[in-house]
Amino acid sequence: MTRQVLVIGGGWAGLAAAVRAVQLGGQVTLLDMAPQLGGRARSWQDDEGHWRDSGQHILIGAYRDTLALMQTVGADPAQLLQRLPLTLVDPDGVGLRWPAKGAPLLAAARAMASHPRWGWRERWGLAAWGLRQGLRGLQAPPGWTVAQWCARLPASVRQELIDPLCIAALNTPTATASAAVLMRVLQDALLRGPGGSDLLLPAAPLQALLPEPAQRWLTAQGATVLTGTRAALLERHPEGWRCGPHQADAVVLASSATEAARLTRTLSPAWSAQASALPAEAIATVELLAPGARLPAPMVALADGPAQFLFDLGQIDGDAGPRQGRFTAVASAVAADLADGLEPVAQRIQAQVATQVPALAHAQRLQAHADRRATFACTAQLQRPPARIVPGLWAAGDYVAGPYPATLEAAVQAGLRAAEEAMTHNPRP
Repeated sequence: MTRQVLVIGGGWAGLAAAVRAVQLGGQVTLLDMAPQLGGRARSWQDDEGHWRDSGQHILIGAYRDTLALMQTVGADPAQLLQRLPLTLVDPDGVGLRWPAKGAPLLAAARAMASHPRWGWRERWGLAAWGLRQGLRGLQAPPGWTVAQWCARLPASVRQELIDPLCIAALNTPTATASAAVLMRVLQDALLRGPGGSDLLLPAAPLQALLPEPAQRWLTAQGATVLTGTRAALLERHPEGWRCGPHQADAVVLASSATEAARLTRTLSPAWSAQASALPAEAIATVELLAPGARLPAPMVALADGPAQFLFDLGQIDGDAGPRQGRFTAVASAVAADLADGLEPVAQRIQAQVATQVPALAHAQRLQAHADRRATFACTAQLQRPPARIVPGLWAAGDYVAGPYPATLEAAVQAGLRAAEEAMTHNPRP
């Protein structure tokens, strides 16, 4: 008999779960409370017809499950993502540039050796630190922060390599970020084959990367996809699960941690409390318009301010793209800064950009946006809730226990695992 699988939540984790459950022969119903799929990685059109993304996302070549899922539903990563060698440079174009080809570790070594401002102290210090990590089996000590882990590195190496990699991957400052999680990301980027460390920057609206093609694919496969439908109550019964008019043998709870905690409050109070306790972290973005301006790279690192990165959207799109002269500054880990509201933070970001990028000194601000629960703080002592909640009910999201930080890859991996569990284990409560 065909298993009925209910997926609650249509973000990237929910879409991954729904697709995998269909592939395994399940009859899938997907509910999402928003009017469109995509969760925190979606896009919409403004009043002028311009596409707006919910935030600037960075993928890397090591995100194999995300790229494979895109291909499954008919979204071509080669067309939708601009693939670039990893580049960590300042607004003057000075910094680390990985070569376009070569084995990952060799490419990294060449990037370090060619840094124009690093001397023998920086290069030898980084090489010795890397050797120590190899002798440790590429395992960071349990419970260590990234700052502890990298304390013996030269200051300029920490500032120009570790700090930007940590905030980009974990959305958490090095002072509190988990060294073990960052190490896992670096392992995958540097040790899983050519291209693992490449930057993959969305050259199309986020909606085109997965949400829209996944919805078309699911519908074509006979799945039911319902948007604008909030799960008010999830109940266990002897014959299975009920959520309003929907019945299922197994449920994948792929909503936000807040919604998941609400729906499981009586089903599993301990799990609900753990999900509720996750430390939310905010990300703010400011989009600027400066026709004719151009950065030395599609992404540059900023210093001394709330924003860590500035993206040249015109370069990401290519010369024929629609976002020429548009730039987005991204500030991660700004929950405390937003206590006084978005506008003061947006003003600080714009002033930071104007100071460090003279070509954007008089840029027009198009919009400012903040997602106060964009992610969670991936700290060294954080205990994330497990995927299994109770028999027949699994959680899927970038916040569940797993090796990756809160990234699209973590969300997709969690969705795939939850669907496989739902389809292969006895789903009855």
